[in-house]
Amino acid sequence: MAKPGEVERKWYVVDATDVSLGRLSSVVASILKGKNKPTYTPNVDTGDNVIVINASKVGLTGRKDKDKIYYHHSRFIGGLKQKTAGEFRQKNPDKLIETSVKGMLPHGTLGHKIGLKLHVYAGPEHDHLAQKPEVLDIKNLI
Repeated sequence: MAKPGEVERKWYVVDATDVSLGRLSSVVASILKGKNKPTYTPNVDTGDNVIVINASKVGLTGRKDKDKIYYHHSRFIGGLKQKTAGEFRQKNPDKLIETSVKGMLPHGTLGHKIGLKLHVYAGPEHDHLAQKPEVLDIKNLI
């Protein structure tokens, strides 16, 4: 059983160029949870930090650009907002990946803590060079 103080965390950089959204999200979620480590414990945050770059170039298969709809409600009458995956990718490509990955994490306080280790950038540059992240080739893992 892992203890929270004994966990060693790494930093990984993942390039989202031409990778389908669901496959990218499932791999990133498992790394965030720590399932790639032999010390994985479900009730302890044993995962690593993940930086996703080129979020604006993530792939959507089929007709999801037009057919997949994301809903948000403001909790007021008539407050249902909706946008397609294509609109979502154009306006907020980083939020598209965050929404997808956080939907695959546990829904509770531990899941919120795990989700804070995800850093998504629309372009190829990121602000975490001081952490010396390792490049993770996601196309070989899928």
